[in-house]
Amino acid sequence: MERQYIAWKVLFLAHLVLLEAIDVPESPQFTALFAFGDSLMDPGNNNYLVNSLAKANYIPYGVDFQGPTGRFCNGRTLIDYLGYLLGLPLIPAYTTTITIATDISKGVNYASAAAGILDETGQTLGERFSLNEQVQNFEDTLNQLKQQMEEQELMYYLAKSLVVMNIGNNDYINNYLLPSLYTTSSNYTPRDYANLLIKHYSKQILALHGIGLRKFLLGGIGPLGCIPNQLGTGKAGKCDSHVNEMIGMFNSQLKDVVEQLNKNNTDSIFVYGNTFGGFTHIFNNASAYGFEVKDIGCCGVGRRITCLPLSVPCVNRDQYLFWDAFHPTQAVNQILANKAYSVVLKDNLEESSARGTNELVS
Repeated sequence: MERQYIAWKVLFLAHLVLLEAIDVPESPQFTALFAFGDSLMDPGNNNYLVNSLAKANYIPYGVDFQGPTGRFCNGRTLIDYLGYLLGLPLIPAYTTTITIATDISKGVNYASAAAGILDETGQTLGERFSLNEQVQNFEDTLNQLKQQMEEQELMYYLAKSLVVMNIGNNDYINNYLLPSLYTTSSNYTPRDYANLLIKHYSKQILALHGIGLRKFLLGGIGPLGCIPNQLGTGKAGKCDSHVNEMIGMFNSQLKDVVEQLNKNNTDSIFVYGNTFGGFTHIFNNASAYGFEVKDIGCCGVGRRITCLPLSVPCVNRDQYLFWDAFHPTQAVNQILANKAYSVVLKDNLEESSARGTNELVS
């Protein structure tokens, strides 16, 4: 056991070295960071939703960072790491900003576990903030900012802020792939469903752009067919190719949207985050990244659910790709954030000579 602990500690320190090796700017590259998404980025917004079943405000969540804050991870999420790399402080959860006095000048995180692009997504898990509601919540924040800034200052502030959006996972795992609870798989082919999602997603992106935001990082959906929850439904150790093909349809259309948005809005820049490619590379080369377990979560019951309250997680957490049946460990989040940051830093999300599809590659 002692040898196992030492090995885990060495691996953890190696991840810290990787983080510190990146040249973090002394001053923020953006005035603020605004995040929209689901449980992959939720900092605890659902803690305040009384009738929500999608919560992670209990042990062992947060065992490696601040305790059970509501993050669906053993530690930091991708957006936590990305904000740090951009020179920004940890941005507050939206629900915190409306309950206690909070500094919102550096951004706000609106992400909500079980949320989807469609309003109905995740409804079986109770209350959550859908993407539509998250955008409405941003308008609440905007009203607060209007009290702190003059109009010209506010427009400059918004134009220099970074928007990170990563959503759509639940529209599949908590909607389309649950035919006993939702009718979408009966009403739409996989391609038509992707069309529907992109239509609604584009509307919300344009709504934020219309308010004055100009720099967008739009993350695609990762390989859901490879998460433990889906691995448990097929052949042992094999990703569900059918699920991943559906995700590919969505991501392909999102890339097309990014290209069109850049063509239509020359005063802005939209970057596609290749989450699928980035995570797939880690999954297929797990040992090269220092991971030993990739088919089950560090906690939870096998491959099926999230962590149970007070359950004891694995000791060597940084050797696991997945924290529970759905969410990656902070070790994976750190790697993905580093990948995203390297491109954000290079392009600085400013106008470049190469317009069109700007993509974060793995």
